[in-house]
Amino acid sequence: MEIQVKTVLNRVCGMGFSWSINPYRGCAHGCPFCYARRTHWYLDEDGVGQWSRKIFVKVNAPQVLRAELARPSWKRELVAVGTATDPYQPAEARYRITRRILEALVECRTPASLVTRSPLVLRDVDVLQDLARKAGVTVCVSLVTLDPQLARQLEPTVALPHQRLRAIEQLSRAGIRTGVMLAPVLPGLTDQPENLEAVVRAAVQAGAQFLAHNVLHLGEVTRDAFWAFLARCHPHLLPMYQKLYAGRYAPSSYRRRVALRVAECTRKVRFRLVSALQPPPPPHQLALF
Repeated sequence: MEIQVKTVLNRVCGMGFSWSINPYRGCAHGCPFCYARRTHWYLDEDGVGQWSRKIFVKVNAPQVLRAELARPSWKRELVAVGTATDPYQPAEARYRITRRILEALVECRTPASLVTRSPLVLRDVDVLQDLARKAGVTVCVSLVTLDPQLARQLEPTVALPHQRLRAIEQLSRAGIRTGVMLAPVLPGLTDQPENLEAVVRAAVQAGAQFLAHNVLHLGEVTRDAFWAFLARCHPHLLPMYQKLYAGRYAPSSYRRRVALRVAECTRKVRFRLVSALQPPPPPHQLALF
């Protein structure tokens, strides 16, 4: 569904970035664990059944963004692209909204980070290189497992893991600072040490420069979608999840245990220090006295 928007830049608090942009609302990938399903709920839409089928395309987003970036008050702060939708979901192949958003960020020399599960990001290597040179950019590719069968269950329409690893390799070779987002870690499904270590090692071999992770959290709407997924595909895990997720988050003891597992995996490998494209340093201002 094509829609017109009045604003594109969203103010963010309590995160590692101050602004976000989401070119779409809804996501065709249909991952049952997606925390952003509740954004449909905010608009009285069905975030369980229609999240992946009713995609809102912000067709005027690039034009609106250019006007926002042209304001004298804009300080060229870091912008995170794709915090509540995949900016490279299938609709992007037709609409090219994400590409035009990146072009606007280049023009205004505004640094960005981007999260995706799609190799379609490779289409925009030229724009990403330009942004890297003029302001700075980081691309995070999400990867939860290397098991193709499990990946197909968890991420129904997403490119398989080996395709995403190839995308990481090509982005890194192009001089783009690229990492892996091992997220979300799913209890009983992807939290085994051997799965975590396999992802970490594959990320390093593909040329990723860093790896981050987080554990599944189940807020409104997402909880219903994920419960339905478990009942359909892994019913034996339902009792464990219902106990572990009495609230939105898994207990802190479990999250610490996963963090220690990931840390142990990363200690066994060495992320490559590649020569990524960088924006020029600010001009040096000589003191007058």
